[in-house]
Amino acid sequence: MPNTRTNAPRGALVFDTRTLGRQAGSARTQQLTVPAPDDLRLELARVPVGADLHLDVKFEAVTEGVLVTGSATAPLAGECARCLRPLTTSVTASFTELYLYADGRRTHDKHDKHERHAKHDRRNSREWLDEDTEQDDEERYLDGDLLDLEPVLRDAVVLALPMSPLCLQDCPGLCVECGVPLADAGPGHGHDSPDPRWAALEQLGDQPTRRSGAVDLQEG
Repeated sequence: MPNTRTNAPRGALVFDTRTLGRQAGSARTQQLTVPAPDDLRLELARVPVGADLHLDVKFEAVTEGVLVTGSATAPLAGECARCLRPLTTSVTASFTELYLYADGRRTHDKHDKHERHAKHDRRNSREWLDEDTEQDDEERYLDGDLLDLEPVLRDAVVLALPMSPLCLQDCPGLCVECGVPLADAGPGHGHDSPDPRWAALEQLGDQPTRRSGAVDLQEG
């Protein structure tokens, strides 16, 4: 039996599928906690690097490769989009991905090469080739017996991050005058002082008026 091991470095999200075998239908599940990789972030929300990332994963052997399904839960850090308070919640992302067997890649590439030539002959279009190449790039392969889950996990978690995170679903935000969080200020919070932008107009209103066309008297 050929050696399918690789010299690539092992990471916390790289799984050895040898115990799964290649008999279609065989499966195993695994629950584990790993440190979160970097770059799981958007502008206002992120998963802290190294935070506990809880995984519930199922690996299932199919004819073409290994089908991976599961979910990941991690703490969420960042700021509320309304009141700028620190977030104290979590994010859960689900994922499903098929990893093709690496030893079938050569056959796939050879067949794909013939298909590309046929497509090129039928339709000599750059857009067609670009679209076809993009579809090929989306396919994932096992590295020998090793399955690197990090790219799939990264895509799933980033897509699950909220673009406008809230500390509470009904967060009232900040007071537009003093900036205090309205959730802390209470329903009676308010400001009696007039808006300073109107002060100049009020001063004009206090000045005495004179009749139109009147002329000031001159001394002497």
